[in-house]
Amino acid sequence: MDRQPRNWHAKTNVKPHKLGVLRIMPRFSANLGFLWTDLSLPRAIIAAQAAGFVAVECHWPYETPPEDVLSALDATGLPMLGLNTSRGDTAAGENGLSALPDRETQARAAIDQALEYALAVGAKAVHVMAGNAQGPSAHATFVANLGYACAQAAPSQITILIEPLNRNDAPEYFLRNTDQAVVIMNEVNAENLKLMFDCYHVGRNEGDVITRFKALQTVIGHVQFAAVPDRGAPDHGEINYSHVFRELDAVGWAMPLGAEYKPGGPTEATLGWMKTLV
Repeated sequence: MDRQPRNWHAKTNVKPHKLGVLRIMPRFSANLGFLWTDLSLPRAIIAAQAAGFVAVECHWPYETPPEDVLSALDATGLPMLGLNTSRGDTAAGENGLSALPDRETQARAAIDQALEYALAVGAKAVHVMAGNAQGPSAHATFVANLGYACAQAAPSQITILIEPLNRNDAPEYFLRNTDQAVVIMNEVNAENLKLMFDCYHVGRNEGDVITRFKALQTVIGHVQFAAVPDRGAPDHGEINYSHVFRELDAVGWAMPLGAEYKPGGPTEATLGWMKTLV
């Protein structure tokens, strides 16, 4: 199916400053890897639209036929922003394949699978998961597989994302911080390779989220968030997300922000932040 990715910039919400200057209010994407996990993916998309989200994203949608997802997206008008490549053998502890030496065939098959699914549902981005590995051979493998992913994604105008994971949650994960990610992006040197800036992971690993965001803004392709340190809803914890959202607004970030948090119960019971933090 030859579909172009949907528009990320639908449903712009503006609000006047006290001095009368219009500003873009934060708009949010529901990460359905964590939110509404009690529902099928199509039903979760409908629930997200009803709750006021302007977009959705997911982790591993592959068990759901893409035509079912596309039907829900068409019914709600929501874009699917992105999805992840397969983690591999999760029973064996795998968390991605693309930095694993000697697993190139499986890694590239996972990339192809993700790109095919993304194209079928009109998704704009694919997060290529590195996996648990370290050392120069893992670095070289990841760079080579990202080069492949970017070349395969370019004709469909799909962005390839990479995301550092914090050492507390994923101590063996290859990609550990944003400095390492920038080195890799410079080495791959592809226009459609961007950083997934997850405020939760950056907050736990590096701190000073706003300073890091401003330093990296030109290479960021998507922003996600959750409370630090428990990865719950953003209305508590060490990061003041009301301040973060204002700062992102001030630097002109207009794309939907991905709510990738663990609700710890019914999702609807955790959504008060959508009104109190903006």
